[in-house]
Amino acid sequence: METVKAYIALTKPRVIELLLIAAIPAMLQADRGTVHLGLIILTLIGGWMGAGAANTLNMVADYDIDQKMRRTEGRPLPKHSVGKRQALIFAVCLAIGSCAILWFLAHSLTAAIFILITIAWYIGIYTKWLKRRSSQNVVWGGAAGCMPVMVGWAVIIDNTAGPANWWQAVVLFMVIFFWTPPHTWALAMKYKEDYKAAGVPMLPVVAKPQAVTRAILIYTVATVITTLLLTPAAGVLYLAAAVLGGAAFIFRAWQLHSRVRAGHTVHPFQLFLLANVYLSVVFIGLALDAVFLPSLMEMF
Repeated sequence: METVKAYIALTKPRVIELLLIAAIPAMLQADRGTVHLGLIILTLIGGWMGAGAANTLNMVADYDIDQKMRRTEGRPLPKHSVGKRQALIFAVCLAIGSCAILWFLAHSLTAAIFILITIAWYIGIYTKWLKRRSSQNVVWGGAAGCMPVMVGWAVIIDNTAGPANWWQAVVLFMVIFFWTPPHTWALAMKYKEDYKAAGVPMLPVVAKPQAVTRAILIYTVATVITTLLLTPAAGVLYLAAAVLGGAAFIFRAWQLHSRVRAGHTVHPFQLFLLANVYLSVVFIGLALDAVFLPSLMEMF
């Protein structure tokens, strides 16, 4: 049982949960008013396997620095619960399984290709190139985390005859793209010394706190503005979630920046937690809007 738990931990299930929250609303929005339950289940399984493959490969590549950070020293590889070779084989099997499910069972070659792009980007661009070289690592490397919406959208489009409307998928992609830096930098502020010890130039390591919180505020505002771009294709439920959730997100980011400027003690981890809640609220609002609003409109 401990070995099973170790393999599950390699996939970073908590991270995957949040990313899959984005895939389901995207699929519902792609064909508003219709719930393709079978396709959603297959996409979740295939998407989980693909994200798990990427996360496992990330742990293999980061084995050396994970041993130096308190936040990551309990992961399976530093603890020697799983060997690097076994983890690599596990990741390859997950990647193959993911593509097979999305291509042959969910009938979406496009989604399978998106999964491969995600894995390649996360490992090749973020982990092996940017993470240890640039303070902008999570900005561009974080694009891999935006792909669940593209995967989900592709599955629906490849299985229906409706309009593709890819611009909506791109908007959702950009919401997560802008959301990732403030979410990650807030966490990195808390674990600044860990990243410094591991030689990872996260923005809080190489920049002054005020510059970090200013960047967090800018990206937070960009996130909220981007969510509003989808309102012509959605409805009032989504708009309410985007506006109310966005107001809370911006206020907390502004509060963090203001307290840093004033020289007060701050707790950036609170913003990290709020960022998770915010993204969930926005995408759950979109899901409810896509499922229920078309039916309500028909009633009137």
